[in-house]
Amino acid sequence: MKRFKFNQFHRYSQFLPTDAVKDVGRLLILSGLVGVVAGLGAIAFYYLLDLSKYFFLGTLAGYTPSGPGGEAPIFHSTGAEFHRWLLLVIPGLGGLISGIIVFHFAPEAEGHGTDAAIDSFHHKSGKVRARVPFIKAISSAITIGTGGSGGREGPIAQIGAGFGSILGGWLHLPPWERRILTAAGMAAGIGAIFHAPLAGALFAAEVLYRDMDLEYEVIIPAVIASIVAYSVFSVHHGFGHLFATPNFVFKNPAQLFPYLILAVVVAAGSIFYVKTFYAVQGFFHRMKIPNHFKPAIGGLIVGVMGFFLPEVLATGYGIVQSAFNGEVRLWIPGEVFTAWTAVGILVVIAVGKIFSTAFSIGSGGSGGVFGPAVVIGGAFGGATGIMAQQVFPNMGIQPGAFAMVGMAGFFAAAANTPISTIIMVSEMTGNYHLLVPSMWVCIIAYMLSRKHTIYKNQLASRFDAPIHMGNMMSSVLKKMTVGDVLDDGNPSPVMFVREDMPFKELIEKFSQAETQTFPVISKDGRLLGVVDGRLLRTMVTEMNIDSVVLAADIAEPSFTVSRKESLFFAIQLMVTERFTELLVAEEDDDEKIIAIITRNDIITAYNQEIIQDLEISNKAGD
Repeated sequence: MKRFKFNQFHRYSQFLPTDAVKDVGRLLILSGLVGVVAGLGAIAFYYLLDLSKYFFLGTLAGYTPSGPGGEAPIFHSTGAEFHRWLLLVIPGLGGLISGIIVFHFAPEAEGHGTDAAIDSFHHKSGKVRARVPFIKAISSAITIGTGGSGGREGPIAQIGAGFGSILGGWLHLPPWERRILTAAGMAAGIGAIFHAPLAGALFAAEVLYRDMDLEYEVIIPAVIASIVAYSVFSVHHGFGHLFATPNFVFKNPAQLFPYLILAVVVAAGSIFYVKTFYAVQGFFHRMKIPNHFKPAIGGLIVGVMGFFLPEVLATGYGIVQSAFNGEVRLWIPGEVFTAWTAVGILVVIAVGKIFSTAFSIGSGGSGGVFGPAVVIGGAFGGATGIMAQQVFPNMGIQPGAFAMVGMAGFFAAAANTPISTIIMVSEMTGNYHLLVPSMWVCIIAYMLSRKHTIYKNQLASRFDAPIHMGNMMSSVLKKMTVGDVLDDGNPSPVMFVREDMPFKELIEKFSQAETQTFPVISKDGRLLGVVDGRLLRTMVTEMNIDSVVLAADIAEPSFTVSRKESLFFAIQLMVTERFTELLVAEEDDDEKIIAIITRNDIITAYNQEIIQDLEISNKAGD
């Protein structure tokens, strides 16, 4: 008989969990490849987005929205005459084109792509269809470029995740490694297009869960992929920051009180944002019309809003940039507002942006929700900062600083990602002097709104992830041995049979036994194999075999395990060899059988161990 051990049989190593983190060399190469492709994808997507915006808004409508101070457009304004009425129809046209492309070629590319990437990680083994990155890039560029209120992070997250998944598929990687590359691709895309490599990596690990939990296995490959993607993208677009900001500082602890007010404001705003988004999305899902036309309807509604307030169209980063300077600039008529009038305008823009995003993306349009959240949070933050400056004139408050912190706090609350968002905003602005108020606002806002999230595919924590539930089970089984079952339970008695036992006697023995496995012993006491009860069942109807068939004739080879083998190995052997019972032999003698262990024995031992661990945990908590 053969004794199975982990280091002896390579063909069973494929059933062991893959630990990509230990394979540093391969991890560096694969993550780097994902970073290169994601960086190139970010360049291509940025080009498509700017081209779409230049043609539809700039050339046709004569509307050129201002952008972030640290990023220059590829295509500059044509100086075309402004046609306000075209803002009524261009977003609807973009929604129609995007809807036809998405729902005809890749329906999973609708909405904000980050949620789709999260769903792929948790529930689809990291699989993303090869066409999705390309469809997502085109449809998102059209949606946002025609005035739809969406961000770049959702599309590039799904694009990067798609590239990671495609690479994993080409290499025939196991599901866990493909998941890692999918998350690394998401990190790479975000880190590149937002000039935030560290935050992109942390975001990919943090956004997967609602609670303050991290997919720490993802962090290392995500960091590598994000660095590479950021470098590739920045070689083409420059290594600066997305926004240009004044030298904001925090040096008055008394300002924590108005920042506390800001935390409450952005938490309430984020809850309203989430509820509005999913209310609008639910409304469109219930509409009894073809999905292709829903984004067009949403676009027309956004066009009506944009007709009266163009600032709610497209990305809207120009509003945040002006708020950093303590100003409120409307593209039309171009007047600079201050104090309480500015407060009202910023609130109107923030609320308008909430609705325009809900109708642009919730209707099935393609785009992200991080970009709009940045604008909404910056507007709410700027409004709060101006109010605080008026109420506390001697506190040295900088309204622009509140706009920057508001950006972080709002998205941290809406996405349940406080840690990565703090870093994200700091990297996007190049200002690290507001880390203290950012931490203060982000954590408080997150705690106030943690039951709400813009990403519905987030799981509560790692304990709820299907992959980790399996890992936890295997961890318990790995620390328990076959001997534990024999010592703590009541192992089934071993019923030996002689090699010359007739078939009729075997049947009688089988009818009295508690197990289905019978070790066959030779005349000199050697183990010849086992008779399986399942085989006896199939042979019992055969005619005239009682006197001609002996136990040795139907004995099958079997493998023994020792008391020291783990239950994880035992259950693995049962599954791969389709056994329900295993023979337990002495450690120094493979042919000396001492017990039989069944699948039910292992399940019972596992349940008892879990209950015992819970009782110990509860006592420790008391």
